[in-house]
Amino acid sequence: MISRRDAPPWVKEAGRAATRAGGRLTSGARMLPDFLMVGTQRGGTTSLFRALAAHPATVQPNFHKGVHYFDVNYPRGLAWYRGHFPVRALAERRARGAVPQAFESAGYYMHHPLAPERIARDLPGVKLVVLLRDPVVRAYSAHKHELARGFETEPFERALDLEPERLAGEIDKIRADPAYVSHGHRHHSYLDRGRYAEQIERLFALFGRDRVLVVFAEDFFTEPEPCYDSILRFLGLPAWRPASFERHNARPGSPLPDHLQRRLADYYAPWDDKLAALLGTEPAWRR
Repeated sequence: MISRRDAPPWVKEAGRAATRAGGRLTSGARMLPDFLMVGTQRGGTTSLFRALAAHPATVQPNFHKGVHYFDVNYPRGLAWYRGHFPVRALAERRARGAVPQAFESAGYYMHHPLAPERIARDLPGVKLVVLLRDPVVRAYSAHKHELARGFETEPFERALDLEPERLAGEIDKIRADPAYVSHGHRHHSYLDRGRYAEQIERLFALFGRDRVLVVFAEDFFTEPEPCYDSILRFLGLPAWRPASFERHNARPGSPLPDHLQRRLADYYAPWDDKLAALLGTEPAWRR
């Protein structure tokens, strides 16, 4: 049998369409997330998502890693969002006697100007898992990602220079029109997304520190077992481990030139200082 992950694109899209149609009709019987992975983009979220999705007591959206409801699909309404998740009775069967927890992962949630407030309002009690990665490495990886997807045409250094112009006024537009989707803010925020301290501070203010777990990608990829165990404890999930921890969506390419490495390291130094003070520990990339 072909898994959902390995199915051809047309099969996946047909499945998504059928799921959306059926989900709307049965939304009242479906789950809403108990926890969310909210970022960061190019931070190793796919690898962690798949490790968590393998847990017998978790359930993910049908045919999706992330629904992107709270950032770019919010006008569709909560019933539309709920329709992407499994029926609770079916999830309980899979959970092998444990209480099932639904979740999704969307790397734009943490960075989007309105998403955290929407999450706090619509999912009271939800827990958040934040996976952070060295912002220098993340920015360069994000640029390669956007190039490959056709959302970027400029070389990395030029894209860094253009970022202030590309993002100018975009947050105001997003706040003024909930249906507005900013191409620049979503796809060209190479520097801005790595300013983690201000994003984490907003999450702490909205959800409280006890409902936000910050994890470093460097720790997860170096020693996945203790990192994974700590996430399960935070979520209240039964102890369990997948057969192996695999790394997904890595984009090989030329190394970051030294002068850009220095430029980005200097740019992020004060933001990393603020993050360390906020968390009470040094980020993994500075240890």
